[in-house]
Formats: sequence, structure tokens, C-alpha cells
Amino acid sequence: MNAVMLPARIDLSNAASLSRDLRASVGAAVVLDASQVAHLGALGVQILLASARSWRAAGQSFTISPRSEAFDETLAQFGLTVDALQTEVQA
Repeated sequence: MNAVMLPARIDLSNAASLSRDLRASVGAAVVLDASQVAHLGALGVQILLASARSWRAAGQSFTISPRSEAFDETLAQFGLTVDALQTEVQA
């Protein structure tokens, strides 16, 4: 299982590096640590949704834990819950 620490700001300024970090974990279960996220922009949400879809299609676990309050609040503003992103593989 790979662990990825999400940056405090997830927006255009670091979208490329976030995508690169996530692509490095393709093919394995991943846990994203969103505990330090203070700002989650629309591009960041798109990256996370696309990544979650890829992991789901590959049958791999994609978990986000722990999460900051700002992370959860931003998802809610976009009409999403963490369940829209997370996927767990049944053993």
C-alpha cells in the first residue's frame, strides 16, 4: 500500500506534482493523507475524482484518511462526500 501526503493547497499551482505523485502509485492500493489540506480547488477535486475512478476500474483501494475539516467542507460545497472518492477492495 502506498501513502501519499496531500499538500496544504491543492490547486493549479501544484496540480502537476499531485498528478505525478498519484501516477507513481498506480497499480497499488493507496492511502491519501488529507489532514493538512487547507484549500481544495476545483482542479484538485477533478484530479481526485479521476484518480478514484482509475483505482476503482483497476480494482484497487483508494482511501483518504485522515482528512481535514476544510477538505470535507470543500467536497460538500461541490456536492460530494468522501464516499464518492474512496473505494475499498473486498478481500
